[in-house]
Amino acid sequence: MTGSDIHEDGGSVLLRGGSVVARDGSAPRDLSALHGGSATQGRSPFERADVLVEHGRITAVGADLPVPGGVRTIDCAARVVMPGFVDAHSHAGSLVTEPQIQLALLRQGVTTIVSGQDGVSPAPGDGSYASGYFAAIDGPHPTYTGGGVEELLAHADGTSAVNVATLVPAGTVRHEVMGNDPRPASPDEIDAMRGLVRAELAAGAVGLATGLDYVPGLFADASEIGALCREVAAVDGLYVTHMRGGYEANARAGLDEIAVIIAASGVRAHVSHLHAPVDTARTALAELAAAGAPMTFDAYPYSRGCTILSMLVLPPDLAVPGTDDLARATSTDGGRAAVHAAVVARVTARADLGDSWASQITLSHVPGAGFHRYQGVTLADAATDHGTDPASLAIDLLVESGLQVTAIMRVPHPRTPDELAPLYRLPGHMAGSDGIFVGSHPHPRAYGTFAKYLGDFARAGLLTWADTIRHCSTNAVEAHRLGGRGVVAVGAVADLAVVDPATVAARSTYEDPMQLAVGIDDVVVAGHRVLADGALTGIRAGRGVRRH
Repeated sequence: MTGSDIHEDGGSVLLRGGSVVARDGSAPRDLSALHGGSATQGRSPFERADVLVEHGRITAVGADLPVPGGVRTIDCAARVVMPGFVDAHSHAGSLVTEPQIQLALLRQGVTTIVSGQDGVSPAPGDGSYASGYFAAIDGPHPTYTGGGVEELLAHADGTSAVNVATLVPAGTVRHEVMGNDPRPASPDEIDAMRGLVRAELAAGAVGLATGLDYVPGLFADASEIGALCREVAAVDGLYVTHMRGGYEANARAGLDEIAVIIAASGVRAHVSHLHAPVDTARTALAELAAAGAPMTFDAYPYSRGCTILSMLVLPPDLAVPGTDDLARATSTDGGRAAVHAAVVARVTARADLGDSWASQITLSHVPGAGFHRYQGVTLADAATDHGTDPASLAIDLLVESGLQVTAIMRVPHPRTPDELAPLYRLPGHMAGSDGIFVGSHPHPRAYGTFAKYLGDFARAGLLTWADTIRHCSTNAVEAHRLGGRGVVAVGAVADLAVVDPATVAARSTYEDPMQLAVGIDDVVVAGHRVLADGALTGIRAGRGVRRH
């Protein structure tokens, strides 16, 4: 991408002839109105209004605003000006300088992503842990040299059209202090981890993330995590967790552990990709809030999940990143038979997979040359083609690919939008794609999550447009303390998406997952037009968003 001068238009533009969405039926004119000020009521969720942006901030919202000299105009007729969306759970942090990734995000209206998810990220340390374990999810960072969160955020300044916030990854922190040792941390080791967390929060991280199904995060107990979270609570950061023990029917156990961590630390907590049954989630969250442990959560509007295959099928001691443990364990006939039995026992014990497990798993990213052709194919069909059984094939492709394989999991009983919508209407919900952009057959959520919320839920009447703005933008800004974003109001940072409510839709599918969304052709970041008529302008107005 050839970058344009970020000061080309001074961060000033007039969005003319469009509409804004009233929040809860009201039309706020400035930030104070969003926090208790009065506003007029209207029947329609849309209200005609121009939006004037000067020097990166919204300076006026109203009908037929005059155009100051030198300010460019974007024709927004028949479209709606919305606050730029915030992807509360993104795996694009290391890839966001790539034009195709920026385009995929901006065509959904996403202007800010929150990275460092699942307890894994390059910082702190030299980046080797993340590159060895999560390369199939996060991809390699193009420039990181070991400078911690400060370096990651500085790299995001002016190198992309999209803003990047980041969390401190607790798995990486533990690895820096203890490697992959499965034992409980000693007091001295906990102190060392707390020091790393404290330093990275001071550098601008918005909170702490754990991945309690991944190595070495799964070895950390609630007392260790609670100790780290005291550092987070001290600066009003957010604790974000891929909670322990799976989701769906097992969600309550993970939620109860988070409540213990909240009680030990006083931290604000957030649950990643909470795809539990609606009644389970509603009841558990209400009970925990009443007990003084309120939580927010993110979710994506798809039934299938996606993660690294090694976490799904291997015992934890063989899923250690950056080692040849699996290859050594399967180098003899007896060793291979033992690993094979362990794989079968592990996958058939999962309630979301069961006896048909191999048919439920579609291979997403397989870098090993001998198996690359199976991307987009179920493990069952790939095994048949390869003339072997699914567990044997899983072992072989993990060995050849150095564990760097991702897989999409189909659930036995996928829920419809009507069944999912009540979960997304819960007040603590925010949109998070969990989008993985690595490989040629990713989960379609990376290219479609936010457009799907707008098209399949808001336009269909399952969510109001005002609710959609809160859940796709405002809630995440408030929870992560991302500054004056997330609203179309005077004084706000001018991160804005211009949406055609009649046509916005996700086009990515499980069969064709890299199709760009439609219905969002103009996006402004910090007052600069970074997407125009559906194409990148080359203006790199994004920045690293430090904790406010």
